[in-house]
Formats: sequence, C-alpha cells, structure tokens
Amino acid sequence: MSFTPVVPFGGYAGWKFLARTREAQKEAFLENATLQRDEAYFREKIGGIATAEDLVADRRLLSVALGAFGLGDDIDNRYFIRKVLEDGTLRPDALANKLADKRYQEFSKAFGFGDFDVPRTRLSDFADGILASYETRRFEEAVGEQSEAMRLGLNAERELARLADRNISGDAKWFSVLGSAPLREVFQTALGLPAAFASIDLDQQLGTLKNRAEQMLGSSDIAQFSDPRKVEDLVRLYLLRAEAQGARSVYSAQSAALTLLQSATTGGGLLSRLV
Repeated sequence: MSFTPVVPFGGYAGWKFLARTREAQKEAFLENATLQRDEAYFREKIGGIATAEDLVADRRLLSVALGAFGLGDDIDNRYFIRKVLEDGTLRPDALANKLADKRYQEFSKAFGFGDFDVPRTRLSDFADGILASYETRRFEEAVGEQSEAMRLGLNAERELARLADRNISGDAKWFSVLGSAPLREVFQTALGLPAAFASIDLDQQLGTLKNRAEQMLGSSDIAQFSDPRKVEDLVRLYLLRAEAQGARSVYSAQSAALTLLQSATTGGGLLSRLV
C-alpha cells in the first residue's frame, strides 16, 4: 500500500507540521513500488539514449524525464518536446530560450542533446541528478493532492533558492517569477494583489511586485531569497493570506445560503416565487 503524505492542518500551522515531518514522510513516500520500478528502469536505460528522438520514443523514460522538471503534463506533446531538446539552449533562437516558462530551458540544458556532440545522458552521475529532482517533484505533487497551498509553498522554497543565485539581472529574475505560474500565485497572494493583477501591462506588474516586496519583505531584490529565512517569510505571508481568502469564500457562501433560507421562510419569499 502506497504512502499518502499527511497534512492535518491548513495554513501556516500545517506548513510547520510538514516542515517537521517532511523528511520522514518523503522517505515513506519513496518506498512506493511503482516509483521504485520506474526509477530502476530509468537508471538502466538512460545511458543508452543518445538523441532526443530516442528519449521521446520511450514513454516510460520520458515520463520520468519530464516529471523531474514538473513538465509531466506534456507527455503526449512528443513533437514539441523533441524540438525543445534538439534545439538545445546555446543559440538565442532556440525554442527553449523563447518560452516564458524556463522549465523547458532547464530541461533541454540538462539533457544536452542540442548543445553537445555527446549528450549529458552518458555522464555517470546523470541519472542521480534527474532522479533526485524527480523524487522531489513527485513528493510535492502528492502533498498537493492533500493541500495545493502546501505544494505551492514547497515549490517556492525550492525554486526561489535556485532563482536567487542565478547569474542574471534582478529584473530578469522577477520576469522568471512572472513566467512561472506557481511562483506568480505565491507572490500575488502573499503581496495582497488581486486576480486582475495578471491582466495589466507586464512592466507595470514588474514595478508593482518590486514595490510591494520592498514594503512587505524589506527588499525588492529576488537575491534576498538566498536566505532561507526570507523564503520562510514569503511562504508564511502566502499561507496566511491564502487561508484568510479561503475563510472569506466559505463565509460568503454560507451567508448567501442563509439569505436564501431566510427569504424562503418569509411570506412572498424566494421559495414561494419559485413554486
């Protein structure tokens, strides 16, 4: 029987519980027999994969490869994935470099089919790196089945540390946030921005995010998230606001139901008009 991650509370209390138990829960989750078989297959076969065509032709290998980068939903888009891999990342006009979602760039770069005569799949430690990422992503997905907010928190914790250390400009880092749906959701909620925020001009979004981050987090620089305490501050804000929004939604729904019931029990109310 497979292990299902336990998230007994919502909001920040649930996050702190998950932080205390994460390693033990992840270890139990990774004992899943199907997961272990897929990993063993990947270790056995990936060294013999020399081209993007070879990889997309093996659905089982491709599932693990895509899953390691959070791209599992693209499993049936084999032509697109092959193009991303074959173009590589060294040319400015490579497909992965044109896409707003930089997971494709990381995916193509990791395999190296379009960048090197000998792909990275031939490296002795290649499988280790891909499978470590695959395990982390699969655990986060399993947590997400219990609480989507916790999954987004875990994703932010992992991705922001990497983004903070990237050798790109500060604005480019913010645009990476805007290009990542999970990170955008965390920042938008944590900084108290409305749903309509996504519809304004991109440069205005950038300016608004930087201003709010300065006000609420003490800095407008993504590099601050190289400090785990800053990531924790952001996730705490996100979870507290997300929980408050959920509570308001429940209250609104209950209030609407109560109004209907009250109307139905008065003379000439809604119920009498319906019947």
